[in-house]
Amino acid sequence: MTVRGYILIEGEVGKAKSVGEAVEKLSHADARVLTVDTVTGPFDVIVQLEADDLDKLGNCITDGIQRVEGVQRTTTCLAVSLG
Repeated sequence: MTVRGYILIEGEVGKAKSVGEAVEKLSHADARVLTVDTVTGPFDVIVQLEADDLDKLGNCITDGIQRVEGVQRTTTCLAVSLG
C-alpha cells in the first residue's frame, strides 16, 4: 500500500521560486514527487509525495526536501482514507 503526503514548505524570503524548482527536480530513491506548487499564504511551496511506506516518505523529506537550499521548515500532512 502506498502512502501519500503533502509537504508544506516555508522558505527563506525571496527563495520560493528556487525552492520550488529544486524540489521539482528532486530525485530520491524512496519516494516520488507527484506535484509541486508555489503558493501564497503562510507556506511558500506545497509538494505532494508518494512512497511505498511511511518510513520511505520520511526519508525523502529529511534527506531530500529539507536539504534543498532555501528550505527553512516543513510540515507534513498525510493523506488518509476515511471511507
